[in-house]
Amino acid sequence: MKPLVVSSQLGNSSNDSGLCLAENQHVSITTLLCLVFFLGFVLNTFSLWVFCCRLHNWTTGTTLQFHLALSDAIATPVTPMMAVYFAMGNDWPFGRFLCQVKIALLSSHFYGSTIFLTLISIHRYTAVVHFNRSSCMKQKSFIRKLCAGVWSLLLIQSLIYAIMLPPTREGKNSQCLTIHQKNLTNTYFVINFILFVFGFLLPFLVSALCYTRLASTLTRLNISTAKGLKVKVKSQRMIGMCLLIFGLCFLPLNVVRTVGVILKKYYPGRCHALTQVETAYYASWILAGVNSCLDPLLYCFGSQNFRDAFQSLRIGQKESSNRSDSEMTANQ
Repeated sequence: MKPLVVSSQLGNSSNDSGLCLAENQHVSITTLLCLVFFLGFVLNTFSLWVFCCRLHNWTTGTTLQFHLALSDAIATPVTPMMAVYFAMGNDWPFGRFLCQVKIALLSSHFYGSTIFLTLISIHRYTAVVHFNRSSCMKQKSFIRKLCAGVWSLLLIQSLIYAIMLPPTREGKNSQCLTIHQKNLTNTYFVINFILFVFGFLLPFLVSALCYTRLASTLTRLNISTAKGLKVKVKSQRMIGMCLLIFGLCFLPLNVVRTVGVILKKYYPGRCHALTQVETAYYASWILAGVNSCLDPLLYCFGSQNFRDAFQSLRIGQKESSNRSDSEMTANQ
């Protein structure tokens, strides 16, 4: 993606107010953002349908995976608004309330995904490493209460961020959730580090620790039996997929945003650098959206019931097609 270059006049911050104003984003940002989130919407809608309509006996792991799919799906309403926002030259036309809805949904999506991925990591660690011990992570009632608690936490934090980050007018445009909102610089700075530490770094470290211990256990696992080999392959795939999602999808988003808020707070006159960081930030949104496309693979790796339901659906479609062909042949 080709970042836009700010003119020398803007790069020197020669506007009267001394503000660095947002630049139009390349059309590829909007196009890729829409494509990624649309694909994620299709995959997660299908996943939710499988969970709700094809799986009748949920395990504790299935419950966690369902809530992960739900956290992925709630970002979908934001995408059309973002597309319009970019198309109108970074001018937010939807008013204060929908700006706050956008912030609430994005916050719940990104950090709901990291929390539920971490819980899936802890659950997998418990199921394999401590398979012969009782644990609250193996109790359906506890997992349901845990998921309800996570959603309550996400609701509270999203409402707080939505109230603290209202849209503001910068120059001629109305801005929503950008580093160019001058009066919110300190607020963005504080919120970013709260999200970075508790929304990304801590979940990632917990997941990495669980998978390190899990990988150590897998090296000692007896794979001479079919069950042992199956557990090892399944766990290795989940380790690889979870760490890929954290590294590819959420690391760039948090790192680029952190660079942006530091630059805005301590070097507010570096307009050219700020514009490049903003473009990189929106590009990292695209990578974060890829998370919604990768999570369905995690359900296939982590849930035999999900795979069975998916395969039964394929077999059902094949049988339906064969019956249709037979009926057509008979009619002829």
